[in-house]
Amino acid sequence: EEMALPQRILFPPEEICMDWQQRQRPGAGLCNLGSTCYINVILQCLTYTPPLANYLLSRDHSQLCHRQGFCMMCIMEAHVRRVLHSSASTIWPRAVVRDLKFIGEEFEPDMAGDAYEFLRCALEAMQRACLSGSSEVDISSQTTTIIHQIFGGFLKSRVTCLRCQAVSDSYKAFLHVLLDIKAPSSLTTALEDFVTSKKLDGKYCLKCSKCEKKVTASKRVTVHHVPKVFTVCLERAADDTGKKISKIVEYPEYLDLRPYMSDPAGEPLLYSLYALVVHSGDTCLDGHFFCYTKASNGLWYKMDDESVDNCGIHTVLRQQAYLLFYAR
Repeated sequence: EEMALPQRILFPPEEICMDWQQRQRPGAGLCNLGSTCYINVILQCLTYTPPLANYLLSRDHSQLCHRQGFCMMCIMEAHVRRVLHSSASTIWPRAVVRDLKFIGEEFEPDMAGDAYEFLRCALEAMQRACLSGSSEVDISSQTTTIIHQIFGGFLKSRVTCLRCQAVSDSYKAFLHVLLDIKAPSSLTTALEDFVTSKKLDGKYCLKCSKCEKKVTASKRVTVHHVPKVFTVCLERAADDTGKKISKIVEYPEYLDLRPYMSDPAGEPLLYSLYALVVHSGDTCLDGHFFCYTKASNGLWYKMDDESVDNCGIHTVLRQQAYLLFYAR
């Protein structure tokens, strides 16, 4: 089955600007309001995502927004303006913490949380805000918002019946990818594992439409359409107990996504690292989050709640990364 075409384009992709429209030193650090380091790192990584920051600084959203009450896009717009334009060295991300329960029901202002979960919920809340004025939008058109145009790509899942060789394809939109790092020691080997065929047998057998019965099959997932911003979570939870995989997983400053595509032939699809989140702590249930981001002046900074400190790329590439942000 081919991917359905959207009936309408909610945000024209040609209006997305991938380069900073204004270059300046980095903005303010963020106060920790108790246990909010997991929120602060995601807010900083999103603030230094050039196409998103360019859009939010243009105020295009708030000028047309008619939402009553909570709107994640309006909150992010105000937040990014304050961080990048305020003369203060630190600001309180009060609006985000105040409306935390609207972003995700599982978050409490005075309880520790997970940065990946917060990223997931923040992007979904922004996506909902982008769709609020558009009632009854078909599924394909929902993937044409500014959020999907920046962070969104498509995965292709190909299932092959190992009895009759019948093939069926399905497609799924994504805003971020979760990678298993139990065996891999680098981002590229984790991506190779991700796109390697997996055998479906035993209780994972699928019903083949041609054979009309449950059969052993193989399933291969590949990147079908690349996003403008590729966001990766290296799954550090070893199991449900909170045990953590603490090893260093190597990641490059420049990443070519071409080898992981449905069609691996063609020009390289190059991305450059611009932000990452680090979790320090012995288990996934405690510890502290901080991040590294590349500001519009092209320099890297370590952002740890209130502190914003200049650092070099060698430091950036030697971290026990949890989340990685790459821009096309």
